[in-house]
Amino acid sequence: MKILIADDHTIVREGVKMLLTEAYPMAEITDVSDSASVIKQVSEKKWDVIICDISMPPGDSGLETIKQIKEHSPKTPVLILSMHAPDQYALRAIKAGAMGYLNKSVATYELVNAVNRVLSGKKYLSQDVAYLLADAVEQGHDHALEHLSDREFEVFKLLASGKAVSDIAKQLMLSSNTVSTFRLRVFEKMGFKNNLELIKHAIDNRVVN
Repeated sequence: MKILIADDHTIVREGVKMLLTEAYPMAEITDVSDSASVIKQVSEKKWDVIICDISMPPGDSGLETIKQIKEHSPKTPVLILSMHAPDQYALRAIKAGAMGYLNKSVATYELVNAVNRVLSGKKYLSQDVAYLLADAVEQGHDHALEHLSDREFEVFKLLASGKAVSDIAKQLMLSSNTVSTFRLRVFEKMGFKNNLELIKHAIDNRVVN
């Protein structure tokens, strides 16, 4: 069995590798630290499961990485392991093609169960994620944030955290003009008149603390 771990924090990769080595002693486990390395590995080898963070350098979000993985290897199950709460990214990750979403705070207890489940061809849905999916169906997917593209949502989160357009441009490796365009689209789609309204909406919806 071949397992690929992608996370920009060495301590996280080592911890995940230790857990998986204990559970699957015969597995070949490889770890990488950025999205470009993930895509390189997927294009060169076949993997039984990929465990991937949602936020990695050099700028692409894990959501974009999931989509690229699926383009190269549609049948490879991807598990997202994230520090972000499920209500921020879980639905988007599953829509992008992930088979499951785990918060890093519970990964120690649930990771092996999640890997076993996706290896069997089934999605891994924690109670929180299952609730979010059920709520989205009940509401007809009419949550305002759902109207934002993945990149617009990324810019929305960074604006809500107080970052300037120039700082966001550096972090996402985009031009300031491009980030300003995404900001304009966010304001148009969400009906914001100023940054205070954006920040309030983000806090009310637990996108930022």
